[in-house]
Amino acid sequence: MSKKSVLCITNSREQAMLIVDRLKAANFSNNDISALFPDKDTTRDFAHEKNTKAPEGAATGAGSGGLLGGALGWLAGIGALAIPGVGPFIAAGPIVAALSGAAVGATVGGIAGGLIGLGIPEFEAKRYEGKVKAGNILLSVHTENGDEIARAKKIFEEAGAQDISVTGETSPKGKTTTTTSSSYATR
Repeated sequence: MSKKSVLCITNSREQAMLIVDRLKAANFSNNDISALFPDKDTTRDFAHEKNTKAPEGAATGAGSGGLLGGALGWLAGIGALAIPGVGPFIAAGPIVAALSGAAVGATVGGIAGGLIGLGIPEFEAKRYEGKVKAGNILLSVHTENGDEIARAKKIFEEAGAQDISVTGETSPKGKTTTTTSSSYATR
């Protein structure tokens, strides 16, 4: 059984840290939680770099985690990542590998390419990419456990997250779909 992802968008680092704290309290592993947000604190030169910074991001993870502090610093593999054509971001968790692969040469590329690699349909991936580029934070939890999927969704909903969706759910006809909680989705 492959892992599914429960994703959401938050409007601030404070909201993201609240959600990560709640996920931590609910015994989710820091290795299964991903975060992606614009890195507004990097230099201009770094923002214009055209190559992936995945190796450097992995090496500087501890430093970035220390600077962020709190709940976001608890996430595994947190570090800086420059996505060609998109800019500098802070990323943590399983999404780092997906974005690193997308940056190297996926057809869609950028954030959307990495999200598609995680099983998100292209139209949703592009919507998430737009929201992250606009300054929002993408959080996700990766799991095979149906109870954990429901718990993560509930944590996201209770914290007021937007655009909550689950990847990898199967429809009655056996097709893989992504469902979005429309009551929490923004347009």
